[in-house]
Amino acid sequence: MAKTLVVAEKPSVGKDIARVLGCRERGEGCLIGETYIFAWAIGHLVSLCEPDELDAQYKRWSYQTLPILPQTIPLKVLSATKGQYNIVAGLMNGPETDGVICATDAGREGELIFRYIYEKCGCRKPITRLWISSMTDEAIQEGFRNIRPGADYDGLYRSAVCRSQADWLVGMNATRAFTLRYDTLLSVGRVQTPTLAILVKRHQEIATFKPEGFCTLTASFGDYDGIWFREGLDPDTHIPHKAQAQAIAAQVQGQTGRVLSAETTRKREPPPQLYDLTSLQRDANRYLNFTADKTLKLAQSLYETHKALTYPRTDSRYLPDDMIPRVVQAMRLLPESYQKLVPGALPQGKLPVTKRVFDASKVTDHHALLPTTRRADLSKMSAEERQLWDLVVRRMLAAFYPPCEYDATRVITQVGEHTFRTTGRVVLQNGWRDVQPLETMPRKRKGKEEAEDKALPPLQAGDTRTVTKAEVKEDMTKPPAQHTDASLLLAMENAGKELEDEALREQMKGSGIGTPATRASIIERLVQVGYVQRKGKTLLATPKGIALIGIMPAEIASPETTGRWEKALDEITTGKQDPARFMEGIRKLSAFLVRYARENQKPAHFPEDARQKKFRAQQAQRRVSQAKAVDGVVCPLCGQGKVLESQRSFFCSRLEEGCHFTLWKDTLTRGGGPELNARLVALLLAHRALRGSTGTIVLTENGSIAFIPQGQDHPSVQRSLRWEKSGA
Repeated sequence: MAKTLVVAEKPSVGKDIARVLGCRERGEGCLIGETYIFAWAIGHLVSLCEPDELDAQYKRWSYQTLPILPQTIPLKVLSATKGQYNIVAGLMNGPETDGVICATDAGREGELIFRYIYEKCGCRKPITRLWISSMTDEAIQEGFRNIRPGADYDGLYRSAVCRSQADWLVGMNATRAFTLRYDTLLSVGRVQTPTLAILVKRHQEIATFKPEGFCTLTASFGDYDGIWFREGLDPDTHIPHKAQAQAIAAQVQGQTGRVLSAETTRKREPPPQLYDLTSLQRDANRYLNFTADKTLKLAQSLYETHKALTYPRTDSRYLPDDMIPRVVQAMRLLPESYQKLVPGALPQGKLPVTKRVFDASKVTDHHALLPTTRRADLSKMSAEERQLWDLVVRRMLAAFYPPCEYDATRVITQVGEHTFRTTGRVVLQNGWRDVQPLETMPRKRKGKEEAEDKALPPLQAGDTRTVTKAEVKEDMTKPPAQHTDASLLLAMENAGKELEDEALREQMKGSGIGTPATRASIIERLVQVGYVQRKGKTLLATPKGIALIGIMPAEIASPETTGRWEKALDEITTGKQDPARFMEGIRKLSAFLVRYARENQKPAHFPEDARQKKFRAQQAQRRVSQAKAVDGVVCPLCGQGKVLESQRSFFCSRLEEGCHFTLWKDTLTRGGGPELNARLVALLLAHRALRGSTGTIVLTENGSIAFIPQGQDHPSVQRSLRWEKSGA
């Protein structure tokens, strides 16, 4: 009997789905049931070919072979997981299979993993799609009852392919071009480079920041205090000079002040929205010191292993209306320690329904993060998993609590020609603030807000008070803070703009750098290649990263530009953007970056690190293996190696050991001299000077080469060589 093949993204997920559907018969790399066969990838089984797999000429990095702009990029099977690919491909094309269900993660990357396997093995059997947001048994069963046509996700696949090929084209071309230009291994990417640019911009803002002194003046009126302010100043409480502040203090000390206005306004602070992945990563960094990558891994474990969390890689903070019963059920199934908080979210046993939470028009592929409708076993979670799950649970409860209500009072007191401002608030209802994110989190707000929480005495216009004390406080303006994972994620989400306002951030959706699923890996990649380092919670651009951005054009370093590319990818998913048009723009960008790198005259110094040393060793090995010896010529620098000839230069066979003798063939051509060949080099090294019909070539002891045209006293070209004993 023909069966349907179900392909999951990971073995653990495939086995879970198989268990729910009663499939237990073991096969090689699969599980077999009466109706279904369950197989799985191990992440990516298929990827885009490397340039040298397209054409052997690309094995050698050279400007002559750039840009690399194939119209199509073939797929290859990854060698590390070839065995599992063969199993999945064999099942796809096997006679026992009449259709295939894509059960990889319900997102862009999951779709790509499956479709690449399907495309590479040449399968033509009909595709359907399992699309679930939770790994509970109930969610899996419901998902199979609502299997959707694979064609519904063709737009998502086209977007994934464009993203994959765009990153390949920009990364391969820009990395090679800038590496060749600066003779240093430089990793350049469509997404990672503008992310680095955000960190470098912050570094420059701090480095160029010039602190300025200022003073503030606080007057005590007995039962309340006020801070001096003046309209038109920015900030309006700063007094530029200490002498000025002291003069004002002397003027108001002991004087009578009159209340000009005392206004109290009733305010409502709405509860926070539910989490998407990025906002969860930000809070986990802020409260728990988790990196974005760590948060994602913990969330994935809570989703896959514990079945305690819905699909984490979501970019939505909303729920569809049909989720109302599930939210109520999830609350009622929370552990006992949370049950005292549930009544506040279910007044009179009913869930408050607002557009702030339930709005199907703002739900994309997945709804907001929630605990599942499965009773969680906290004893099986790690301490860190429990902490992260606690954040999600408390955020769900808080989202349905009443607003925090308070009376905000603003008092203006005049003393002579000076005015003082006093603010205070009286909390009438804590509302959602009763649901603390963590018991260990500080309950008091700091600084300005803490001061505002003080209740003020009953005041009205015309009341008078005597200034009992006038205190001058000196301070300095402060530079912007270094980025953390939390602030960088916010900047990435908003294409370099740190928008705290949730409404404004919602308008920017789809225009950020990367996606919720990829931002953590982008940050980690920057750390891995040595462009960024972690120092406590802060992320700092390294000298290498700063130098890289210094030579990058805005076309690749601009967060706003990259945000537009990301927006276009989203529009490809929905059919609003033509994939061919998008890819043409990417090809033009890749060609431009190669041209820019070749012609760029910006100087840059890149400190050598372990990664660079490894690259140089590999590069040296490759150069030596591909070169041929110049007969009878010994390296003049080390006196041990042979002089070898490559396509572009002559160099020492002991390059790997650290000898850096190099003569470039085109060294003299720009000054009208000849291109160096093996015969000229042999003679030049033997005699140090060669006279010909057009002029004289001179090789000096201090490591320079010159061409002096016939009849002239001065060289038309003179260049320093990589010919120093230090090996520099």
